[in-house]
Amino acid sequence: MTSDGFSPDLLWFLVGMGTWMILWCFFRRPFRLYVFGHEMTHALFGLLFLARVRNLKVTTRGGSVVLSKDNIIITLAPYFFPFYTVLVLLIHWITGFFFSPVPCHPVWTFLVGFTWTFHLCFTIQSLTISQPDCKQYGYILSYTLIFLVNVASIGFFLVCVTDIPLGFYWNKLYCLTQYVYYMIYRYGLWIADKYQKT
Repeated sequence: MTSDGFSPDLLWFLVGMGTWMILWCFFRRPFRLYVFGHEMTHALFGLLFLARVRNLKVTTRGGSVVLSKDNIIITLAPYFFPFYTVLVLLIHWITGFFFSPVPCHPVWTFLVGFTWTFHLCFTIQSLTISQPDCKQYGYILSYTLIFLVNVASIGFFLVCVTDIPLGFYWNKLYCLTQYVYYMIYRYGLWIADKYQKT
């Protein structure tokens, strides 16, 4: 831990996030790169569900891929599966076969923050416009699934490139989730009590 309470891993992760946000705000956005990751994610999850994949197209105005089958996971995967973050983790994992420990530890944490924020920014931008992917299964179900998987996954990605134990992460996630539901329950009781008094 540093003197202000932040671990070096968290600092490098935040630096990665901040770097991407500067690029997002002040430079041309790499839309085609995002579209490539989006369509590749559809294709990847299609293959996981044994779908046939064909006609993958990526342009500066959008992209498409034709799959022989579809389900909610295949359809929504690009919104909760950060393609480039997973690519970074895959390279990190492969590097671990040749070097132990994996060199340049802060760089990997930086790249997780950078690529995940890339995914987050483009996902939020995409969801602010009408998305046939989300409309297909209903906006409430789609947005809930996208939110929950994104929140759960970022901690897991950090576990992959840091010394944080997986058990510690899941325990924290469980405790925080329990606390959030408890607060929602308490807030619901408070609203019901106010409603009865009026």
